[in-house]
Parts: sequence; structure tokens; C-alpha cells
Amino acid sequence: MSDFESVVDAVRERVDPTPDERRALAAAAERLADRARDAIAELPADADVLQVGSTARGTWVAGDRDIDLFVRFPPDLPREDLESYGLEVGNAVLPEGREEYAEHPYVKGSFEGYDVDLVPCYRLDSATDIQSAVDRTPFHNAYLEQRLSDEDAGDVRLFKQFLKGVGAYGSDLRTQGFSGYLTELLVLEYGGFRETLEAVRDWQPPVVLDPEDHAAAEFDDALVVVDPTDPERNVAAVVAAENVARVQHHAREFLDDPDESVFEPSTPDPLSGDAVRGYVADRGTTPLAVAFDAPDLVEDQLYPQLYRSRDGLVRRLENHGFEVLRAATWADDRAVLFVELSVSELPAVERHEGPPVHVGGHAEGFYGKYADSDAYGPFLDGDRYVVERERDVRTAREFAESRLPEVALGAHVESVVEAGDYEVLAGEDVADLAAEFGTELAAYFEPTV
Repeated sequence: MSDFESVVDAVRERVDPTPDERRALAAAAERLADRARDAIAELPADADVLQVGSTARGTWVAGDRDIDLFVRFPPDLPREDLESYGLEVGNAVLPEGREEYAEHPYVKGSFEGYDVDLVPCYRLDSATDIQSAVDRTPFHNAYLEQRLSDEDAGDVRLFKQFLKGVGAYGSDLRTQGFSGYLTELLVLEYGGFRETLEAVRDWQPPVVLDPEDHAAAEFDDALVVVDPTDPERNVAAVVAAENVARVQHHAREFLDDPDESVFEPSTPDPLSGDAVRGYVADRGTTPLAVAFDAPDLVEDQLYPQLYRSRDGLVRRLENHGFEVLRAATWADDRAVLFVELSVSELPAVERHEGPPVHVGGHAEGFYGKYADSDAYGPFLDGDRYVVERERDVRTAREFAESRLPEVALGAHVESVVEAGDYEVLAGEDVADLAAEFGTELAAYFEPTV
């Protein structure tokens, strides 16, 4: 037996649900479905219940305790009725649950130790007729149930665990990784776990896969997997290019030297404040953090705003003359935009180029504006007027304290900044974040692939 096979066999023993696990989950799902059917019977609408997701298709990893039930309503039911009826059924099935909102409301709760999502959708003949994003899910379920063998399902579980281990599993907008559905499609496309890793190792992005040969429109993503049930959708649209590269790296490493540890997610030990100060001193850089109470949003709404805000801050700092080494953003009770700068202070003057002299009125206007100013110049550099003028903000702290409203931020972050409800930390003062973000700081200062 090869090293690859021995490692994979050991992992299979851990990720394959036992017969008892399968029976218990199936029984719990059926009891939930019975509850939902009883609640539907009280409604003035013809609806049915469908279990979907990995536990319906047998691709769930041992220990996962998620059950997804969809309540399907007729396509001509008004949207407001679908939402109200869906919540009515959800609250009847999960009386201790809570209402959440994606594209429309649904109920999330617990039942006999399982995490349950009860989601209303429309019962349609084609995925191209969807009225909301969740309407696709039953079509995904049907497509995979017809094609996934028990052997395929086992290989999907291996690939899911591999992705979890390397930190690239999850289609939420925080992770920007591989969804369960995408994982299943890739294993089907390539024919198994090992075959998938071998294909991934050799990917040359952009990678385009079209399982049903739809010849669909082009997508501008690093990884494109055309949805076999809807040719207008890229199943991998959420996957960040960095996660594509991450999976390639680990596929290559594992095929060259199989090691069971790659299947286990690893979280660094949190850094203390003293350890953060030590890294700051050793690196000789200037970290800058903008911290504020995290807006009350679900993660899929919060993280896009944080990413936009982080990127906007980086662009504005660079436009102002700062060199940004790296940046990150984190959220818990508070949220942080974290930027590391190569220098702590900029020169007292900055170069400001004007138009070429031959550009008539614009050139005259530029020259006239600075001719009697305190700037150095105007002088000529080639055919262009140039001045060296006094810089109004020289440190990153000053920039964050005075110029943050000029940064392109996410809407809710912008509201926080406009209200002045944020704190600026610079240099070794960022060590104050260690109490809440010690793990994130460890991942930042001790980076891995």
C-alpha cells in the first residue's frame, strides 16, 4: 500500500459517518419533515417538504450535524405570502428557533442536537425560472442524487475535509472558499479524490469547467464551474483567487508527500500584547489599526463591507504617499481595519506634478497657483511644471485621525466613521488588540500558506 493510500484510508475512517450516525440523522430529518408537513396542512397553499444539502446526498463529514429542509410553494404564490408562510412553518417546526434573513426570511434552530435551517422556496420546473437564489438548491440536489455513487460520496468527504484542513472550505463571504456543491461537482468532474488533487495541482487559472457543455457566457473569475442546472451561474464565483492558489499549493504538497495532518485545521496560539510589541519592534514597520464596534450585520453582509473598507484605506494611504506592506481586517464584538506601513513618517514635502507647459490654460493656471506660494518651484521636469509642496499629513496616525472620511468605505463602516465612533492605534499601541484578536494577530505575524 502506498503512502497516499494509507493516509487516505486513515482519514476515511474519521470522515465517514458510521451506520448509527446515518440512521440517527435520517430519523431526525424525517421527524422534522413530519412536523413541517403538519404545519403545511394548516396553510391555504399546496406545499411540500424536501431535504437538501450534504446530509440528503450522503456527502456529509462525520460529526457534522446540519439538516436543511426546504418547503416548496407554488410558483404563482406572491412573494410576501411565501415569506409569511415560510416563517409560519419554520416557527411551528422550530419553536425555539430564530428568524434570519438571506434573500428572504427563514428559520434557523436546533432539533435533537442537530442544527436546522428551514427555508421556503418556489417549486419550479427549471432552475432558469428561479425567483430567488435558494430556488436553485432543489435542482442541485436532484442533479447530484442522480450522479453521485457511494464511492463518489466517500471521495467528496475526503476532499471536503482536505479543504477544511487547509482553510479553504466554505462559501461564506468571510472565507470566500469552496462550497459543498462545488466540491461535489469537482469530484464528479475529475472522477475521485486523488484525480481531483492531481487536476488541481496542474490548474492554470483561469480554469473553466462546464459539466453539461452549456457553452455559457464568459465569467471573469479565477475558477469557473458552470452550474449544470443554470448556465448563467458560476458555482465558483465566490472563491477568491488566493484560495484557488492555496488549494493548489496543498494539493501539490500532499501528492508529493502525503501527510494526515493536512486534513486537520490548525489555529495558531493567540499572541499576547508583549508578543505583538516584539513583532512590531523586530519588523521595524508601522502598523496602523482603526477599531470600532462591529456593525450589527450577519457575516455575509459585514465582511464585504470590511473588505471594501480595508481596500479603500490601503488605496488612500498609497495615494497619499505611504507604502503599504500588508493589510487585513477582523471582526468580533469590534471590527478592525489593520494596515502595516513600511515607514512611520513621510518627508515634510511631496512632489506634485502639473500639466505639460504646452497645455495652454491648464498649465498657466497651475503655474499661477504656485508662483507666489511657499512651495518649492514651480520648476520644469522635462516639459512639465512641478512643485514640491508642504505635506499636510506626515504620519499614518494623523491620516487616520483626520482623513478617514475621505476613504471609500462600506456603507455601515462609513456611518461609524462619520459619527466619529472609532479608535486609531499606531505602532506598538496595536498590542492593545491582542486581548480580543490575539489569534488573528498570530496568523498575521506568523503567516502560512
